[in-house]
Amino acid sequence: MKDDRIYRLRPGWRLQWEEAQGRHVLLYPEGMVKLNDSAGAILSLIDGERNVGDVITELRSRYPQAPADELQTDVHEFLDEAVQQGWIHHE
Repeated sequence: MKDDRIYRLRPGWRLQWEEAQGRHVLLYPEGMVKLNDSAGAILSLIDGERNVGDVITELRSRYPQAPADELQTDVHEFLDEAVQQGWIHHE
């Protein structure tokens, strides 16, 4: 995965914080995906403007206790999975 790639949510999908569930959810026309904390943190930074490197840099600043190489690997693996699931795409 290239760190200069810019992702955005699939058209018609949106990320939202669900207070009742205490987590982010990904809403789409036919339903909802409940996200864990890591997925919510990553997807909250996928805005069609930040590239993958920017997302990783921001997450490193938010979670300085996380080993940098593990965080980078986790972000790449999650984004790969999100692309395969059709949640996000890049230009």
